[in-house]
Amino acid sequence: MSEVKISTLPNGPYKVEGPIELSGPDDAPIATKKTVYLCRCGASTKKPFCDGAHSKVGFEAAAAAVPDSAE
Repeated sequence: MSEVKISTLPNGPYKVEGPIELSGPDDAPIATKKTVYLCRCGASTKKPFCDGAHSKVGFEAAAAAVPDSAE
């Protein structure tokens, strides 16, 4: 998976590039392309994929990761 790159778009989705395997909650595979955009705001009607809803709901991402986070 070292060929996979994940980046965040400002106030938008996660951009995932490279060969990935994505599965749903039931472990069933979800077809993907080489580049996918995954919802980060929670408002998409096409989850896990982004449908642009972030711009309609006014999603604002955190400025940066929290360094002392337990995650």
